[in-house]
Amino acid sequence: MAPVRVAAVQLAASQDVEANLAACLRLIDEAAAQGAQLIVLPEFCNHLSYYADRAQAHRIATRPGDPFLTAVADRARKHRAYVKINVTHAHPDGRTGGTNFMFGPDGAVLGQCDKQTLMGAENDHLDPADEVGPVLDTPLGRLGMYACMEGVINEVARGLALRGAQVLLNSLNSFATDEAGLHIPVRAAENKVWVVAANKVGPLLPEEHLPRLSAALGVPGEWLHGAGESQIVAPDGTVVAKGPRTGEAVVVADIDPSLADDKRRPDGTDIFAARRPELYAPIAAPPHGRRHSPGAATLPVAVVRGDTATVVRETARAAAAGARLIVTTETDPTLLAAALDGTNAHAVTATPTGPVLIDANGEVARQSVLHPAATVGQPGSGHATLDGEAEHAGETPRTAVSSSPAAGASGSSEHDRGEADGVRVVEMAWGRLAMVAGTDSIFPEVFRLAALADADVVAVPFSAAESWELSLGLPERAAENRLNVVAVAPLEQDSAVFALSPDFTLWTAWQGPFTGRISHPVVTTVPAGQASGRADVAPAQAANRQVSRQTDLVDGRPWRLVQALTER
Repeated sequence: MAPVRVAAVQLAASQDVEANLAACLRLIDEAAAQGAQLIVLPEFCNHLSYYADRAQAHRIATRPGDPFLTAVADRARKHRAYVKINVTHAHPDGRTGGTNFMFGPDGAVLGQCDKQTLMGAENDHLDPADEVGPVLDTPLGRLGMYACMEGVINEVARGLALRGAQVLLNSLNSFATDEAGLHIPVRAAENKVWVVAANKVGPLLPEEHLPRLSAALGVPGEWLHGAGESQIVAPDGTVVAKGPRTGEAVVVADIDPSLADDKRRPDGTDIFAARRPELYAPIAAPPHGRRHSPGAATLPVAVVRGDTATVVRETARAAAAGARLIVTTETDPTLLAAALDGTNAHAVTATPTGPVLIDANGEVARQSVLHPAATVGQPGSGHATLDGEAEHAGETPRTAVSSSPAAGASGSSEHDRGEADGVRVVEMAWGRLAMVAGTDSIFPEVFRLAALADADVVAVPFSAAESWELSLGLPERAAENRLNVVAVAPLEQDSAVFALSPDFTLWTAWQGPFTGRISHPVVTTVPAGQASGRADVAPAQAANRQVSRQTDLVDGRPWRLVQALTER
């Protein structure tokens, strides 16, 4: 396939629909002048996402064949370009959507879809999609469309990629700086697709209301502007072109969509063939809210790696210093139990069949490997199973171990037979713990299942095969699920702890200085060559999933529309 020149356009919009249209047309012209064959514009190009009520939003929205959409179609035809735009749109059935349109080089609408997951006040004014968006097979490649909040969680982009999209087109209306730094590029890397993302700049709310809304949100008014940094991301997560933080821009790059057809990791594992949809059914289940009480406010944790002597020594030191959870590279569990003697600490270590939880008395629980690498067996088959109950009949349990119903397992009797499969959660004194095997850590579905099982902390002994896994993948698993993640890699790689911040929910007052980051976790990196590192995580914060009013990161997933994830 010949290279395709794509453009992500960032612009400011106001309450003046005609001025907004003029800006869209002017920047489409500029992108076409630079040779762009595919042009992506931001979300809500027709009007600021601010309305008195649902009726006003419907009245101002575009309509089929109106001057706004007709003018954009004419520009696509004039430049013989594909143009993706997002607007509020009044459907003939009376619904109002946050609607993506793809115009082809002849000006025809090739496809359209509404936003599936709405953010905050959008729920007051708009209707969520009742069907998935199309994958458009074009001469430029197979294209999928989504918008803003749909990219803050994984399901929409994942579904498009599983249905064959090579290039994902994201239109944003966001003031969050963690969009550009995390949510946009991770969707490319985790699905091995291209992403073209166009964000707004300028005020996202009417300027006359900024002081009042700023005070209500606890966010300085200057931060309530579009965060810009529109970008084009390669299938390995590399940002190949990016716009400035402020000001209009046209971001252009030449891409090869066919690169998105190769889903192999360096070890040969096909990340889509290795998926296990039979485990993911809970993602398609109706939301039920969190069922467990919040955990402790603070939990001291540590990561430890190196040779056996180093791991045993550093584990003992960390436990003596107060660490309650220590995650290590593969080490003899008996030696780790001895290192924990006299403390109330637990350790999680890697084994060939999956992570093991240990206390001073020995093994407490195991987690099976759910997605073996190609070097272990055929993708999607040959998965390891648990090999025996951790707690024996007649003993007083040290912790309560459950095969989470939300992960498809049916309880301890299945575990006794060595057939348990799924994400398991262990009830600890400080909260709920899940363990993820290294080969499972690249699958967003695994962490979603952990969140649905009300995990507070996830221990991840892993070895990164690609650089994005630690820089984008694990922080995103923490961010999109509200999970604390403690990840240990071999000594020659970085390890990290990803802790949840209490500054998260936008409709309550912000506690610390606002930095533009909303869901990004607090990161403590343990650099390569350093045998151990310590940090605090916040189990209690995992119970708060409300990023904004009426927007829950876990229960707000588009559960009715995830068939691509749950069906082979």
